[in-house]
Amino acid sequence: MSSASNKSRRGQDRVDSRLSRDGRSSRPGSRVQLRPVSTTEAYTHALGVAYLAHLLQPRQRRLQHVSVPAQQLARSSTTSSINELVKDLSLVRDSKSTKLPHGFMADLERRLQGVLTGKERRQEFNDAAVKRTFAVFYTAFTEQNFRRQMEKDRRVEDLVLIFFSSATKELQKGKAPSDDGWKLMVDRHVALFVRLLSTTLKDHDWGRDRPELASRLTTLESKLLKHDQDLAAASQRAGGAGGSTVEVEVPPSYEARDMPLALIVAERFGVSYDQVQADINRNRPVWTPKAALADLKSYQNLVNLYSPAVLRPDDFDLDEAYEAWRKTEGSELSQMMLAVLRTDSELTKSSDASTRSTSAAGDGSRKTTDPATLTSPLTREPPDMSELRLQDGSDNAHEEGISNHFTFFPPDPKAYYRCVLAQVLTHDLNQAKAQQGESQGDADPPPLLSKDSAMLLQEISMRWRIPQWTRLVLFLDVIREKFVDQDITLDDLDAAFEYVNSVSVDSRRASVASLSEMSPFLDRNKWSMADFALMQRVLSALHDALLRDLYDILQHCYEPKPPSIGPVMYVLENHIRSDPAFAIGQDGDARFEAELSEGLRQKALDMYSVHLRRSVPDNQDEWGFVHVVELGKTILKLAERIQKRYKKNPEIMGVNPLTILLETVLPAYEGDAGQLIERIMVVAKSHDEEIDIAEGFDLYRELVEIRRVHMEALPGVAFEFSIEDLVADFAWRWIALMDEKVVGWVDQAIRHDDFKVRSGPGQEPPSDDDRHSTSVVDVFRSFNQSVDQIVQLNWADELQHAKFMTAMSRTIGLGVTRYCEIVEQRFSKEMDRLTPEQEAAASRSRQEKWMQLAKEAWSNKDKIEPFQFFPESLVKLNNVEWAIYQIDRLEGTVGVDACANVVQRHEPPITQRRPRPSKYVFTIKIVEAEDLKACDMSGYSDPYVVLGDEYQKRLAKTRIIYASLNPRWDESVDITTTGPLNIIATVWDWDALGDHDCVGRTSLKLDPSHFSDYMPREYWLDLDSQGRLLLRVSMEGERDDIQFYFGKAFRTLKRTERDMTRTITDKSLLNRGISISSVSTLFSRGSRPSMPAMPSQVDITNALRPLFQYFDDNFAIMKQTLTDAAMVMVMMRLWKEVLATIEALLVPPLSDKPSQQRPLTEQELDIVFRWLQLLFDFFHAIDEETGVSEGVPMDVLKSPKYHEIQSLNFFYFESTESLIRTSERMATATANREQQQQQQQQRNRLSAPGALGGSGGGTLAIGGAAGLVGVPTNRRTKSIMLSRNLGTMKKAKEEKRKEAQADPNDDIILRILRMRAEAVGYLRNRSRQKERLAAAAAAEMIVKQSLAGGSLGGNGGAGIARGPPLGGILRR
Repeated sequence: MSSASNKSRRGQDRVDSRLSRDGRSSRPGSRVQLRPVSTTEAYTHALGVAYLAHLLQPRQRRLQHVSVPAQQLARSSTTSSINELVKDLSLVRDSKSTKLPHGFMADLERRLQGVLTGKERRQEFNDAAVKRTFAVFYTAFTEQNFRRQMEKDRRVEDLVLIFFSSATKELQKGKAPSDDGWKLMVDRHVALFVRLLSTTLKDHDWGRDRPELASRLTTLESKLLKHDQDLAAASQRAGGAGGSTVEVEVPPSYEARDMPLALIVAERFGVSYDQVQADINRNRPVWTPKAALADLKSYQNLVNLYSPAVLRPDDFDLDEAYEAWRKTEGSELSQMMLAVLRTDSELTKSSDASTRSTSAAGDGSRKTTDPATLTSPLTREPPDMSELRLQDGSDNAHEEGISNHFTFFPPDPKAYYRCVLAQVLTHDLNQAKAQQGESQGDADPPPLLSKDSAMLLQEISMRWRIPQWTRLVLFLDVIREKFVDQDITLDDLDAAFEYVNSVSVDSRRASVASLSEMSPFLDRNKWSMADFALMQRVLSALHDALLRDLYDILQHCYEPKPPSIGPVMYVLENHIRSDPAFAIGQDGDARFEAELSEGLRQKALDMYSVHLRRSVPDNQDEWGFVHVVELGKTILKLAERIQKRYKKNPEIMGVNPLTILLETVLPAYEGDAGQLIERIMVVAKSHDEEIDIAEGFDLYRELVEIRRVHMEALPGVAFEFSIEDLVADFAWRWIALMDEKVVGWVDQAIRHDDFKVRSGPGQEPPSDDDRHSTSVVDVFRSFNQSVDQIVQLNWADELQHAKFMTAMSRTIGLGVTRYCEIVEQRFSKEMDRLTPEQEAAASRSRQEKWMQLAKEAWSNKDKIEPFQFFPESLVKLNNVEWAIYQIDRLEGTVGVDACANVVQRHEPPITQRRPRPSKYVFTIKIVEAEDLKACDMSGYSDPYVVLGDEYQKRLAKTRIIYASLNPRWDESVDITTTGPLNIIATVWDWDALGDHDCVGRTSLKLDPSHFSDYMPREYWLDLDSQGRLLLRVSMEGERDDIQFYFGKAFRTLKRTERDMTRTITDKSLLNRGISISSVSTLFSRGSRPSMPAMPSQVDITNALRPLFQYFDDNFAIMKQTLTDAAMVMVMMRLWKEVLATIEALLVPPLSDKPSQQRPLTEQELDIVFRWLQLLFDFFHAIDEETGVSEGVPMDVLKSPKYHEIQSLNFFYFESTESLIRTSERMATATANREQQQQQQQQRNRLSAPGALGGSGGGTLAIGGAAGLVGVPTNRRTKSIMLSRNLGTMKKAKEEKRKEAQADPNDDIILRILRMRAEAVGYLRNRSRQKERLAAAAAAEMIVKQSLAGGSLGGNGGAGIARGPPLGGILRR
């Protein structure tokens, strides 16, 4: 404990030092204060007690030479003699002070062994006869049952009797019956045994705790040696034949130097030795044992007569308590009187009559304990002060009776005892301070009371009959006085309480010996009422003083190194407030709590003012966010320090320093911070300067942390200002900065990228994680860092956070688009490069080119070299594939769906929204063309499509389909517009030599008003030359929506990946005219030779061997660079091309026109399906050893198109009539399902706006085959919102697969019927029927939109710039 608490104990005007005790539970009793006692009076009575203690001490003995005649000493009866000798040992049998201590038997056994082995130092134990006697006793002593009984009873008389019996048996052996000389020897041997017992007690310092036992043993020894024989003399040891040396008592000394207690009194009271000696000489005639005996008898009479001069039943709450005190007093008085009587035999004779009269006088209403029946100790045992309980004062009659009739009793024993106690304690404290000043190092502090002082006080309390509890209460009262006067420290106060509670915590507290074995200090029912009342006053005064200390200490609690409250709180809680005698008033704690709270608030404001002056400059132009942040951090650090400091005890007497600090400082800081921020922004704006964004973010983080602390500490108090509104501009500036730099990030990343595979460790091949280059990593690192900068702010306003993420997603989409654009341009340039042969041919003349073609045709080369892919090109595909996974992860980091839900939840109703300019994204899919014009000498064309706007700006270009008049591209392009847009589609024929030829043109008007239902539509557009082109068009509104932006970025990546994959597959499959059709020339129309016999399996397999070899060569090149996922993706794309080629061999495309394609024979069909199986196994690539597939997964290979081709086996050779019936049945079932779906959708959209319901009127301009495929669908296929991440794409594909399985159609039958001339009429009727249904549905939708007042208006049709009217193609 620290002594700093003493320095703070002074008068305080903040705290009322006299807390009310009106509500205290107290017992009635005397409230008379102790009479004042002078130091001289206390000294005189204390000296008298010390002198009396000296007189009552047992006389010392010494050896003296005398002439003693050698004669036989006779004893009448040995047995009766020993019974008389040990009679005194049985008087107080039940007294614990007369029992041997625990562990005594073991030490006695060791001493007996020393006697028997000759190791005992004393000369008198070396005699052979003594050793024989002790040996006999040792045998009886070590007997198990006897030893166990002795350990339990610990009675000395049992040991003496057993030794007497053993000595008698041993010494009378061989003696004549008439020889009594051995009896005297028995006494001497028993005396030696008693002396051994006494020395054992002294060696272990047990005699101090049991002075009565030691005194009685000494008396017994002197009685056994009544003939003054010298036990050490050889003649006496031999049988008592004679000797000249005897032990005699030393006459009492009256010198003060021989009186230890008198010297202690002189030292404590500061009296000189001469003065003490003079006082003793002057009072010797009065201070006699006879006077002491008279005092005890008079006091006993007062007790027996219930005199008001002593304690009476009225002074106790319970009669049992009084009886217990009276019984104890009677027993102790008898012992004390017996001790006085033993000092002078003459007093014994004169006291018999008075003792009997005293006993008779006490036989009134209460029965007096007979002293003869008590086991009286020979001297007073040192009392345990922890069991003292003092009563308060006494009345005048008591004072008068004591002063007139008593010698050693003072007039007011309690007052005199308190005075002596105070004097003794003062002396010991001064001595302790002097020792601490002289000592060096970490020496243990001295005790409160020294051993000498404790011995003096216990002697005084015994002679003045101060009860045990009274001694302790008076001790605490003196401690209280010295603590209030700052004479002792808080450590001393704690030690005092530990002392009185007999709890030895450390060496300091345990240095004062316990005054009794059993402490009644906690048993308050045995106290007198006056002592209980005094204890209450002591605790109350100490409580007030400690509260003053606690208040002063807590005034420094916000300082860096305040004094600890632990010692004060420990004493308060463990010694004061937990005491049964303490009770606080009704408003005592409340007033202290209020005063302490007010004081702490003022200290908190002072501390905040100091930090404010330190953190914020005086000049306003120098203010910055850093000062606000620094001040906030200082406050948080202070709060954390206070929280850590008072973590175990956050509330102190009902006051929480941390809560008061936060309640006081936080509102002050918030108000100042708001004003500082506004002022800083105004100054920056006036100087046309921008505050650094990083400073704004640091400010936000600090303010958010302070707001968090504010909400936890002050849940019912609102924060002073809106942090988000004040600092949101910095987030928008960060997003704007990102928007400005994103294109530069992408360009710089690509500029520094060599697009090479990063080598793995050592010579190991690179893993998939190393197969992408640095540019995509740098780009997405920039994206993630920018997003994390906002995410890590933990923006509290969810709507603002969602808007931040929406804006950043738009920027990320721009970066992704830019990256895909540049990478795809470079990729296309690398893939479209000229081979060395082509570069040489470019320099030739036209005639030389034709000659080279003729030579190649004549040589008919079978071996086609694989395309030499650049590793850089394949790395670009890896980059796009890696970017897809990164954008998917980034979507999860941003929380796209959660942000979208927040924005949607906070949007106003539709009727209250402001109109805003809209952008629309048209997705045009160039599906296929049919019946194109042949531009090559081979009768085929190599078509590709170019889309442009009305200003001749190229918008998109498809890949080249070699040698086909019915090509299928399945390529998509996104076109963003704010209004109607005319697009022109031109079909070109690619030529290796010369300019490309135009196959035909058509146009289409994209008007957002025609797509108000946002449903996809398909259009067959007639070319201006020959044939027609199928386009699938869908529209989505480009919204300021995070899901839209991420979906657009994701779809851009997927489209780039698909286009690059398709380019690779084109080089792998269709380069230089290589295709499956090249190995199927056997079935070329018009030149097919006859097939008399079915080809063997080897022939069928060999027909595909060049293709397989070409695939393997290309796969080997790609496998070195592409990742596993990209490789599987390329193979999947190749598989789709394979299925399309196989399908083209079997049936013509879907149309309402008859086809010139002839059906295959059964042998030809069987060969085609064998090829399909061979290709299936090749792409599945099962390892022959492990049986594990290393190619395209089975579920991907068995796509809906694969199952559709397999279903041709069931219908290919059916009759036309059967096919027509099956088609009608399937068409009817499909129509019924669609009708049910429409009815269900109408029920679900009863309350929906017309602009959002149903299908549009896109079929009004449908011509040609629109009757077969032109009906609008309600499903938004492949929209941006359905393609915004991997999860939504996977879900959409799964739904498409399930829909294909659950909704079979008759398209495959209609394609077979195109090759049947007799089915022309049925195809025409089906087309007209579907046209009527489509026209009716479109008209119904237009009516609905007109009634609902759609936001886009219009007639719902998608205008076509050129082409015949509805049904024109069918009529043609």
